[in-house]
Amino acid sequence: MTQIHPEFTPVINADVLALRPDYCAVSVIADGITNAVAHPAVCRYVEQAVKLPVRVPWFEAHLEAWRSTYRSFGAKPQRTLNSAEALLQRLGSDGRLPGINAVVDLYNAISVSHVIPVGGEDIAAYVGVPRLRRADGSEHFDTMKDGELVTEPVPAGEVVWADDRGVTCRRWNWRQGVRTRITTETRLAWFVLERLEPMPVAAAVEAAIVLKDVLQQVSPTAQVSVRLVDRTGTAAIA
Repeated sequence: MTQIHPEFTPVINADVLALRPDYCAVSVIADGITNAVAHPAVCRYVEQAVKLPVRVPWFEAHLEAWRSTYRSFGAKPQRTLNSAEALLQRLGSDGRLPGINAVVDLYNAISVSHVIPVGGEDIAAYVGVPRLRRADGSEHFDTMKDGELVTEPVPAGEVVWADDRGVTCRRWNWRQGVRTRITTETRLAWFVLERLEPMPVAAAVEAAIVLKDVLQQVSPTAQVSVRLVDRTGTAAIA
């Protein structure tokens, strides 16, 4: 199976696997997408995700695994929730998910419906490849606060996603940076779905296949590849 952009392969550092040897991710690359503010296929999926309650038996245990993981590198999960739990909390409080654009809305809905943190990035904004690693204390992070672009220091030991230019996502999957986020101009995108025990690997793969299928409804000519990434390396799925 041909891998789309094989040079763009996420790397998981050993210092992260030392924290969670059970961690694995599903990496999805979509080339040639046409994003928009909204799309009917995404609207249908979001509506379904919002209405259907989570039924999987490992639902709460997976969220607790992420809370425990946050504590292991010094984060406070009661203040900084992993992205899936933050979306579920928002959905529980006001009955809806934030509307950003079609592609972002889609992966947020998949995060809720499959109880898994999902991130999406614009590959064109990357320098090098994404690497999941622990910060050394010298990094800074660009984010939005009260509508203004601000730069925050990243403490040593925090687990971050980063490229050769800097941190792209803080506290594993808590907050994405501004530089690499997906916009309506994005044509080449990377998505990462992140799983810990006790979520079955098959359930993470299923979520990625749903993402692939709906992306291809949004952009029928797009090429989408799916790969599993874990401590042993990467393997093609679809």
